Amino acid sequence: MALSSLSQPPLPLTTHSSASSLPKLLHSAASNFSFPATLYVDGLSTTTNSPSDYSKWRTHVSFFPAFFNNKTKNMESIKQELLEAIAPLDRGAEATPDDQQRVDQISRKLEAVNPTKEPLKSSLLNGKWELIYTTSKSILQVQRPKLLRTRTNYQAINADRLRAQNMESWPFFNQVTADLTPLNPRKVAVQFDYFKIGGLIPVKAPGRARGELEITYLDEELRVSRGDLGNLFILKMVDPSYRIPS
Repeated sequence: MALSSLSQPPLPLTTHSSASSLPKLLHSAASNFSFPATLYVDGLSTTTNSPSDYSKWRTHVSFFPAFFNNKTKNMESIKQELLEAIAPLDRGAEATPDDQQRVDQISRKLEAVNPTKEPLKSSLLNGKWELIYTTSKSILQVQRPKLLRTRTNYQAINADRLRAQNMESWPFFNQVTADLTPLNPRKVAVQFDYFKIGGLIPVKAPGRARGELEITYLDEELRVSRGDLGNLFILKMVDPSYRIPS
């Protein structure tokens, strides 16, 4: 979420896209795994009368479902560990340096099993996300009294239009929209264009209101991003059908 890593914008961006067009094909780790089918087909065709060789073939084939099941179980276990670690931290506002280090370590374990290797090509990116943890002090508004801090931050992404929108809840309801430019299959440049004060009054964003965001983990429930200022952003999906108003 380089979006949210900026000090100027009121909200975090964590996002979804390639240079001029953005394919929306679902991409998973399984699609990168090359199954050596020809090896086993050749083995079967030359050893159909050998029970021992057939048993070996069956052993090899059964390995792959077990491999993916174990990987999925491991991923879900790490996700649960991460959610439990951030639950008492008030989206990061109450996190100590030790808490931040622990969350970062768990996040890196989750990033290592990311099932979506090219997030900007995935339809999973589209929709409305809620920020549940960040290290960005500007987004957490820790300099304000607690009563004046935004209760909830959302981010919407439309990959097909290369647009993003950050939204604050009570008490200010500020918004900001941005254009996205893909830099690689995981990373975008973010250029904010308009702020909306109270969600109603449009104000053109200055040219310096920009940043970069890398999506390091993505599935249908959770997104992890890292901004160009070193901040960590963790978001959960709340509305996959949401689209940014024109």
